[in-house]
Amino acid sequence: MGTKSILVIHGPNLNMLGTREPQHYGSQTLADIDQRLQALARADQVRLETFQSNAEAEIIEKIHALSVNRVDYIIINPAAFTHTSIAIRDAISAVKVPFIEVHLSNVHARESFRHHSYFSDIATAVICGLGAEGYFAAYRYIQQL
Repeated sequence: MGTKSILVIHGPNLNMLGTREPQHYGSQTLADIDQRLQALARADQVRLETFQSNAEAEIIEKIHALSVNRVDYIIINPAAFTHTSIAIRDAISAVKVPFIEVHLSNVHARESFRHHSYFSDIATAVICGLGAEGYFAAYRYIQQL
């Protein structure tokens, strides 16, 4: 069957993890999360790439590239783009790669504008409120497929 491949996409402001609102997002940095994901992938012989951008267009271009450089799965934390980006939703729909939507905080226990996602209805699953563990839960699920 070959090696599984996963692209992890981190949306805007996630580069500030560890210092940005730790009561919502925890104290782990994005580098901590990415290093742990990479360690899991190495141990499982999974090809895993992580990508973070604060720019919607860069995220869209990264997703569009999957039409040529396919992956088996996407784990995406769209962050604030969850509530605003039809363009990222359309890009994911266009490449037809299954994905899991991850949020560090429980978006449903926060401001009402965070309750709507442009991604949830087309995602395989949505994980929210588990902090960084949400990424690892998504990874473990993909490994079971």
